[in-house]
Amino acid sequence: MKGIILAGGSGTRLLPLTLSTSKQLLPVYDKPMAYYPLSVLMLAGIREILVISTPGSVPALRALFGDGAHLGLDVSYAEQAEPRGIADAFLIGAAHITGSDSALVLGDNIFHGAGFGNLLRKTREELDGCALFGYPVSDPERYGIAEVDETGRLLSIEEKPEKPRAANAVTGLYFYDPDVVEVARGIRPSARGELEITDVNRAYLAAGRARVTTLGRGFTWLDAGTHQSLLEASQYVQVLENRQGVRVACIEEIALRMGFISPEECYALGRKMEKSAYGHYVMEVARAIGDRS
Repeated sequence: MKGIILAGGSGTRLLPLTLSTSKQLLPVYDKPMAYYPLSVLMLAGIREILVISTPGSVPALRALFGDGAHLGLDVSYAEQAEPRGIADAFLIGAAHITGSDSALVLGDNIFHGAGFGNLLRKTREELDGCALFGYPVSDPERYGIAEVDETGRLLSIEEKPEKPRAANAVTGLYFYDPDVVEVARGIRPSARGELEITDVNRAYLAAGRARVTTLGRGFTWLDAGTHQSLLEASQYVQVLENRQGVRVACIEEIALRMGFISPEECYALGRKMEKSAYGHYVMEVARAIGDRS
């Protein structure tokens, strides 16, 4: 499976914070926002990842992640010159996907929960068409809503329904089979000239090949795309890390635990940041796992 992070857009909802920097480089407590979607793909066992962003933001993201080799990844980059919808990522990333299953995650979405990695890998193994990830919300009229049966089979999708038939919001994480590129090519742009991901999902729904995995009790999904939600995301991560003594979306630790890098390589990454609490944490994790191996 190949991964795509769609880190596009101009961050207008976060102005003036984004006047001089990419939205995905803004801090969510102790790390850049872009660490969070990358961690999701890594937890799913995905190592070949394409980062799509605006021409002005690609250089900064490349400076952040490089080619990914230090994390045992293969990270490449592509530009989306102007917002053309989420599904446009599959046209930009067609050569990257090259007949493989793919996972797309939005650059401002944050996911966390016990056993999340196992859930992602199980969903990946059982993928047959399209797999969406739903999250129960109290205000479904603000979201794209997935109606599912008791087995998780998708029955309908409604965008910001006035009278919702369900309360399961479709999050910014999507798994697809290789057909997604042709499906994306076949949908018509919306009135805004964008390729809507909902139309891609409806095509899989019409074919009877769309399922939804609901992230229920114990999971958190946050969209850090506004000032309020960015602050809330930072506060959530701060409280969790301080209470539990773990680091959410610590990509060096994930790379180590997934077997992408060795304890020695992980320790060296932490050593480069040893004057920060984050760097000390990476070194401690590497030392503890190295001692057990």
